[in-house]
Amino acid sequence: MSHPVPWVPPVLYGAVLVGGLYYAAIGPGLGWRSAAFAAALTALVLWELRPRTSAAGTRAEVAALAARAAAYGAVVALDVSGLSRVLFVLVPFLGYFAFGRRTAVWLGAGCVCAVAAVFTAAVDSWWTRAAYISDLLMFTLGVVLATTMAAVAVRERQARERVAELSAARERNRLAREIHDSLGHHLTAIGVQLEAAEAFGALAPERAARAVAHARRSAGQALHEVRSSVRALGDGGEAEFGGALEELVARLDGDDRRVTLTVTGASRRPPLVLYRAAQEALANACRHAHAARIAVHVAYDERGARLRVEDDGRGFDGAPEGFGLRGLRERVRAAGGTVVLTTSASGTTLEVAVPW
Repeated sequence: MSHPVPWVPPVLYGAVLVGGLYYAAIGPGLGWRSAAFAAALTALVLWELRPRTSAAGTRAEVAALAARAAAYGAVVALDVSGLSRVLFVLVPFLGYFAFGRRTAVWLGAGCVCAVAAVFTAAVDSWWTRAAYISDLLMFTLGVVLATTMAAVAVRERQARERVAELSAARERNRLAREIHDSLGHHLTAIGVQLEAAEAFGALAPERAARAVAHARRSAGQALHEVRSSVRALGDGGEAEFGGALEELVARLDGDDRRVTLTVTGASRRPPLVLYRAAQEALANACRHAHAARIAVHVAYDERGARLRVEDDGRGFDGAPEGFGLRGLRERVRAAGGTVVLTTSASGTTLEVAVPW
């Protein structure tokens, strides 16, 4: 029986052992019952500390809980102090992990009724004696607290598992965005250049050969894009960012497409998300909008950096946003920035603002 707080039963066994032996030592004296009492509790501690290799089935869980209850009954019979009745609070506690809340509540109620039945059989008119009423109330309180502790432990474990699932999903999304953003614009450039090579293959062999060379260079650089883009926006500073952005624009410029870059303001090192936004906007303008003119504007001021990419393509008004734009919105939002997208049949404008 596996549960999130395996230390609780051994600690309670140890406390009962110390309390029972102390009572016997200062009262009736230590004897064979005390020795058997100590041996039984020691066996229970060792049982709890044993390695657990696999999850047990329902029948095994029922058998294990029944065996524990029987062992607790034997300990109570050997205990001269009467303290070991508290062990039965572990029945609903452990039952919660094995069978759930409803079963644990019934087990707790059964344990309380069992203690009351033992008092009735062993003590005449126990309900008129404050000591026995107090013992039953304290035992009931122990059952309630043990069940509550089990519920909290189960919810905490479920929360940890949920967090782990969300973390794994977030990491998968991050990796998917990295693959899309880092390789997408290279593949777009390759596709554009190969289309140009196919179109001018017979009419202008030199232009076709130049387009193939550009495509070959883009294919080689695609393998190293993640490392180079991180380096461009890492410790290298704004100069390398500017060079990376210029290279990105130059790779898509030419033939029947004109791509321009304008930078204003005192440049500072921008967040990586700004470069990813430029990649996404240029890739969409080339791949989907079939734009002939694309203008990239980067502006720096005391508040942050702003990127605006405008194209004269066909837009995508009414069409759902793709994975790349959704991922870009998530990235910018995580960086504390904003994204404004305007699109129509005459073109698209993407504006991204990111604070320092």
